[in-house]
Amino acid sequence: MSDKLFYGPGDWGGDYRKDLAAPGVFPFTRGLHPSMYRGRLWTMRQYAGFGTAEETNERFHHLLKEGQTGLSVAFDLPTQMGFDSDHAMAEGEVGRVGVAIDTVDDLERLFHGIPLGGVSTSMTINATAAILLAMYVVVGEEQGVARRELQGTLQNDILKEYVARGTYIFPPEPSLRLVADVFRFVAAEGMSFNPISVSGYHMREAGATAVQEVAFTFANGLEYVRRAVGAGGGLDVNAFAPRLSFFFASYSDLFEEVAKFRAARRLWARLMKEKFHADDAACRLRFHTQTGGATLTAQQPLNNVVRVAIQALAAVLGGTQSLHTNAYDEALALPTEQSATLALRTQQLLAHETGVPEVIDPVAGSWYVEHLTDTIEREARALVDEVERQGGAVACIERGVIQDAIARSAYATQQAVERGEQVVVGVNRYAEETTVPAASVPDYVALAAGQRERVAAARRRRDRTKVEKALASLRSAAASTERLMPVILDAVRARATVGEISDALRAVWGVYRPA
Repeated sequence: MSDKLFYGPGDWGGDYRKDLAAPGVFPFTRGLHPSMYRGRLWTMRQYAGFGTAEETNERFHHLLKEGQTGLSVAFDLPTQMGFDSDHAMAEGEVGRVGVAIDTVDDLERLFHGIPLGGVSTSMTINATAAILLAMYVVVGEEQGVARRELQGTLQNDILKEYVARGTYIFPPEPSLRLVADVFRFVAAEGMSFNPISVSGYHMREAGATAVQEVAFTFANGLEYVRRAVGAGGGLDVNAFAPRLSFFFASYSDLFEEVAKFRAARRLWARLMKEKFHADDAACRLRFHTQTGGATLTAQQPLNNVVRVAIQALAAVLGGTQSLHTNAYDEALALPTEQSATLALRTQQLLAHETGVPEVIDPVAGSWYVEHLTDTIEREARALVDEVERQGGAVACIERGVIQDAIARSAYATQQAVERGEQVVVGVNRYAEETTVPAASVPDYVALAAGQRERVAAARRRRDRTKVEKALASLRSAAASTERLMPVILDAVRARATVGEISDALRAVWGVYRPA
């Protein structure tokens, strides 16, 4: 909440040329491209993934038919954690929060009938990101699609897993080696693929403030860039940084969110220029946005339609490159086909009925918005500098510094909600004595049984000797400084599973246990 009733000329003392400039011009405060949405609308990339590959494929086809312009895949927890569906650790989790992928044949089923050369795919996967990228490449090979024709984004942001999400496997150092190896592979192959999506979204959902979301995302981003250009990576920052992407949340405080996106573009551009002497193309902050899942309520779920529309408007006014809008029933269960379509229609209404895309950065020059933009940049930079002074993101994560800061913010927010100081309509104000609607859920027991049988059948069909040889080569590469993506690709082609490939790396690197 602002501490002033109104703002005037004395609330912004910036320099137009240095702090704003035209769209498409450093420091990109007003947008990355000179024509922005006049030239091309943001990508409407709805996140989907549940149960089996076939079910998710059906949802993908439906969304594409309804006008979605990019795919985004949610994977189940066993896939994210490097366990096959028949592993004891996968019990009760197969297909529950995303699609189950055990072998490259599952991934082929996921994209069956969808030419990979003609669609852009985002994959929310981190610890096993290199394996899923290898599978995507092999599916492309088997479709006859060259690597250079593949388009998409790999989340591949392992540092925020240690902070906010928990789907890590290996200790930080070998995990960062995998990240850098993906950078190198994508660059060497000339792929139109973003090798990472540095994510503030999950930290925001865990309770970070808008300022913390920006700051901790950029602290992680700087760590990745240093690894890529350092002795182990040896990449030219101007060769790979233009393909870096980011991922932010959009919450309901409309002006704070718009200012956050503008401040983030400017701050990242300045950090890249100052720390790495990057050229302008390598300083551009390209990002995807998702409306706030944690803001959705099970009480009065139709209120979420309005929340999502406001949050989507903030993302578009803030100049996002792609957008996912949540379905109103996600606080209850997986979205229905109807609610998923309405979420997509929300973006289409913004694009075609509001007039908002017609003018670039229409909020520029608002004394309030410019004041907020400056404030968020200043406070986020101070936090980035503090993380850097303490040794960088990895050192702060290992000591729990970032986790503690987010936990304290989350606790303060929850206290404000419980005291009624922060209003949540339908929850702590305007509440009604109604029963939360019952949600229909799939038969996960039958689903898991079918997936276990599928992976068992895949093991029976393949050449066991070829698989064992590929996994032995992977263990050898992991124990040396050899490039990992080529040997992971060989293992995928041999039909090694996600779990087997992960186990080969576990055998060499061990697993991470927080202190």
